[in-house]
Amino acid sequence: MTERLLSFSAWLAVAICVVPIIAAAVSALSGDLETWSKILSSVLPRYAMNTLVLVMIVGVSAAVIGSVTAWLVTVYQFPGKRVLEVALALPLAFPAYVLAYAYTYLLDHPGPVQTLLRTVMDWGPREYWFPEIRSLGGAAAMLTIVLYPYVYLLARASFKQQSANAFLVARTLGRSPFSAFWRVSLPMARPAIAGGALLAVMETISDYGTVAFFNVQTFATGIYQSWFSLGDRPAAAQLSLCLLSFALLLAGLERAQRGKVKTAGKGVRFEQVERPQLTGIAGWGATLVCLLPVMLGFIIPVMMLGWMAIGSGQSILDPRYLDLMRNSGLLAGIAAGVTVLGAIAIGYRARMRPGKSSRWMVIAAGLGYAVPGGVIAVGLMMPMAALDNAIDAVMEAQFGINTGLLITGSIWLMVLAYMVRFMAAALNAYDSGMATVPGHYDAIARSLGKSGPKVLWLVHLPVARTSVLTALLIVFVDVMKELPATLILHPFNFSTLAVQAHRLASDERLYEAAVPSLTLVAFGLLPVALLLRSIGRGRV
Repeated sequence: MTERLLSFSAWLAVAICVVPIIAAAVSALSGDLETWSKILSSVLPRYAMNTLVLVMIVGVSAAVIGSVTAWLVTVYQFPGKRVLEVALALPLAFPAYVLAYAYTYLLDHPGPVQTLLRTVMDWGPREYWFPEIRSLGGAAAMLTIVLYPYVYLLARASFKQQSANAFLVARTLGRSPFSAFWRVSLPMARPAIAGGALLAVMETISDYGTVAFFNVQTFATGIYQSWFSLGDRPAAAQLSLCLLSFALLLAGLERAQRGKVKTAGKGVRFEQVERPQLTGIAGWGATLVCLLPVMLGFIIPVMMLGWMAIGSGQSILDPRYLDLMRNSGLLAGIAAGVTVLGAIAIGYRARMRPGKSSRWMVIAAGLGYAVPGGVIAVGLMMPMAALDNAIDAVMEAQFGINTGLLITGSIWLMVLAYMVRFMAAALNAYDSGMATVPGHYDAIARSLGKSGPKVLWLVHLPVARTSVLTALLIVFVDVMKELPATLILHPFNFSTLAVQAHRLASDERLYEAAVPSLTLVAFGLLPVALLLRSIGRGRV
C-alpha cells in the first residue's frame, strides 16, 4: 500500500460521505414547484411544528436532568453516590424506540398500571383520566430518558475540571449552594451543557422508530411515508432537504459550542477538594434525584421487556432469531470494518498532511453524524439507482444481459449508508487515540527509512490499538440499532433485529417485539460498559 493509495482511499471515503447529502439537495431543488407548493400548504407546517416542539422539549429536559445529576455526583457525597455516578450513563444502551415499546406495554390502557388502577379504584374504562403515552409528549419523554446521558457526561467532565475557588468564594460571600451553582458553576459549564443538549437534539430529529410508533408526524416519518406509502420520490427528497437544512444548522451550533468547552479556569479542581456530605432529607433527596433517571431509563424497561419476553414464549435461540442475529451481526461487522478503515485513512492523511484541505476533509467526512438516516438513505438511493439503471442498459445493449439492481438491491448500499452516518463516531474515537502519539514519532520512523504506510502500520496503529477497537465497537453497536436507513434500504429477503422489533411493535405484537428489543439492548451495553469502566476509574 503506497502513500498515494492511502490518500486516494481517504478522498474516496470523504466522497462517499458527501454524495448522499449533495444528491438529496440536488434532487429536492430540481423538483417542480407544484410539489413544493403542496408540501408547503399541507404537511410542512405540521411536520415543522411537531419536530420543533419535540426538539425544544427534549433539549431543555435533557439539559436540566443531565446538568443537575452531574452537579450532584461531582460536588457532593450522598447515599449511593458511587453507584449512581456510574449508573446514570446506563440509559445510553437503549434505543429510544425500544424504550417506547416497554412503556407502551406498561402504561397503555390494557397495561398493568391502568389495569391495577381500575381494579383498585373500581373505575370503568371512561371514568378516569390517564396521560396518553402514544403522543408527542410521550415521544419526548422516551427520547429525553435515553438522551440525557449526553448532557450528563459532558457536564460532569466540565464540572470536574472547573476551578473550585470561584464556587467557594461565592459561598464565603453568603451565597447559598444553589445560588453559587446558578451564578458561578453553571455559566462556566454552559458550553459543555449546550454541546450535550445539541447532540441530544440531533438524535431527536433523526429518530424515526419512536415517533412512528407513537404516531407523531415529524420530518422523519414524513420522509418514510412519502417514499414508501405514497411513492412520492420528489416529496421525500424535498422533505429531506428541509430536515437536512435544520440538521446542518444544529451541527454548526454544536461545532461552535465545542470550541468553547475549555472554560475550566485555574485553581483547585472540584475533583481534588473534599466533597460536602449530604445527610438526612437532603442526602436522600439527592439520591432520589439521581436514581429516578436510572430507574426510568434502564431498570424499569429492562424488567418490563424481560417480563414480556418470558410471556411471549419465544426463545432467542429460535432459528428465526438466530438468523436475525446473524444478519445484524454480519451487516454491523462489515459496516464497522469499512467505516473504521475509512476513518484511519482520513485520520492518517490529516496527520501527515496538515492544512486547509485536510481540515475540510475531516469536516466533510463528519457531516453524516448530523444527517438523519432517512435523509442519507434517500440521498443514496437516487444516484445508486441511476447507476444501476445505466449499468443494466449498457449490459443489455452490449451483451444482452439483464443485470437488475446490483447495488440498490444489496446490503452494500446499507453499508455505505452506515459509513456516512457513523464516520464521525469512528473518526472521533480514532483521533482520541492518535492524540497520544507524539509528532516526533513520525519523524523518527521516517529517519529510519520507513515509508508513510509503514509509519501507519508500525507506529500509529499499535499505539492507537485500543481506540481503533473502541471505534469498531461503537460503530458496530450503532449499526445494530439504526432503524430509518435500514427500513428504507434493506433488501426484501434480508431483515435485522431492529427491523423485526419495529415490525412486531407496529403490529401491536409487543410481547414478541420484546425478544429482539432485549437483544439490541444487550449489544448496546457493550460500549456503555467501556464507558462505565472509564468512569469507575475516574478517567471520564
